[in-house]
Amino acid sequence: MNANSKFVFVTGGVMSGIGKGVVTASIGKVLQFRGFKVSVVKIDPYLNVDPGTLNPIEHGECFITENIWEFKPVYESDERTYRISEIDQDFGTYSRILGIEMHPSHNITSGQIYLSTILSERKGRFLGKTVQIIPHVTDIIKDRLMGIAEKEDLDILLIECGGTVGDLESSIFLEAFRQIKLESPKRTAFVHVTLVPYSRAVGQQKSKPTQHSVKMLQSIGLQPDIIIGRSEKPLDMDIKRKISLYSNVPEIAVISNPDLEVVYELPLLFEEQGLGDQICELIDLKAKLVSYSEVTNYSEWVKMVDMFKNPKDKIKIAMPGKYFNISDSYISINVALEDAAAHHGYKTELKMINITEDTDIQKELDDCDGVLLTPGFGERAVEGMIKSAELAMEKKIPFLGICFGAQLFFIAFCRKYLGLKEAHSTEIAPDTPYPVIDLLDAQKNVTEKGGSMRLGAQKILVEKNTKLFEAYKKTEIFERFRHRFHIQEQYITNEAKNKGMVISSRDENGRIVNSIELDREDHWMVGVQFHPEFKSRPYNPSPMYFDFIKECIKYKKSRKN
Repeated sequence: MNANSKFVFVTGGVMSGIGKGVVTASIGKVLQFRGFKVSVVKIDPYLNVDPGTLNPIEHGECFITENIWEFKPVYESDERTYRISEIDQDFGTYSRILGIEMHPSHNITSGQIYLSTILSERKGRFLGKTVQIIPHVTDIIKDRLMGIAEKEDLDILLIECGGTVGDLESSIFLEAFRQIKLESPKRTAFVHVTLVPYSRAVGQQKSKPTQHSVKMLQSIGLQPDIIIGRSEKPLDMDIKRKISLYSNVPEIAVISNPDLEVVYELPLLFEEQGLGDQICELIDLKAKLVSYSEVTNYSEWVKMVDMFKNPKDKIKIAMPGKYFNISDSYISINVALEDAAAHHGYKTELKMINITEDTDIQKELDDCDGVLLTPGFGERAVEGMIKSAELAMEKKIPFLGICFGAQLFFIAFCRKYLGLKEAHSTEIAPDTPYPVIDLLDAQKNVTEKGGSMRLGAQKILVEKNTKLFEAYKKTEIFERFRHRFHIQEQYITNEAKNKGMVISSRDENGRIVNSIELDREDHWMVGVQFHPEFKSRPYNPSPMYFDFIKECIKYKKSRKN
């Protein structure tokens, strides 16, 4: 084991969805304020190898990494590899708050661990031994964690365990954590995040769910060092004392995590409560001299949070789509819009339009300052999304189409301006006479669905004198992709060009159209096959989203005049 790295384990109790990802990133931030090199591992207990095939309504969005990892379940063997670039959405939160890029190997799933165990057994790595959860499975987990810390020469590796304590699926990971604590007690700290509900009937915050959650954690051999109470309002002193008494932690180690208007404020709230100093004491670290950076400097972070908290006005953005059953489906897009708006002095009001057959698209868009057409897959809601693009063209509403949204923009253009009424994507209508969207050549013989799309960061060649070039001010950029279908250039005819259709970027071989736009002085309408939202940061918004918001503000002002 790397004798220098320390480990902070973050577990969750009572229920899922209470914001462990934000807590983990915010702990990392207060440690960055002290000059430490940190990174994060997210453990997902499901049996999928990665979340790439999970429904966003069930799991939230997939975050796409710069790199593609060729995961080899059995080290130094001839075993096949699995391409991984689609990882848990919490990595978007980590990246935005910590300002670091994490390799896809930082997302550890039960599927990866069990695959490694079983295939290692078949390869003869455990000859003569009965393969068991302990020690064989837990050893693989520990090796993964230690390998990341050592390879990246980290001061501190934060490990967030998905799900809730008591879940059967996460028990192997919690056991591995227990063993690491036993082997290296001075190098580990345990943070437990729980829900502290407010009972309106009696007018009190309630500690009982936290007490039960901590007891469950203790029953598997883990004692939390710090408890972070997620609540609507800051924790009362009485409730802190009660949690401290029944959970066997000092009162000062019961940390309040209330609802916040701006999520980036949480590291500052943790700092006020002394969380960073407590963790350093637990794992025997002394703060380092911090070199100036807008990412890791405390005072710069305070200024940035103040910018988000004090907008001068609101901007209303319509988001027609199909995955609004949970708020996390488009979280990186939502945040990229918020980041860009804050840097213009505005706050976003996002109008999520969950399109059905009964949706009156025109009425929904009437009070909006811009339209962002969302990514997705499949037939549901497609005609309503195409109608949204058509109305944006007619009414000259600023428009940004992302991935699937860009493809539907092109379908809308072909139907409206080229007279191709049956134009469609072969994903939706395989027998369309006008397949203006079709599979990439490299995808036509692909049979496996997991990790087989065009993924990761790709070089993009940008055409000068386009809206895309105006945003990036570069002829070469790198952005992240996740798609199988793409715009068919043969339908961008002279007639299409005469009616305003422009190809603003291609791949480095010139064969794939990466973005399109309309050549109109009085209308900003752009569709990008890539996902610029994954690179947006609160201190450095995506150029694409920044320019989109700029045009939405112009449109808002023009409607007032």
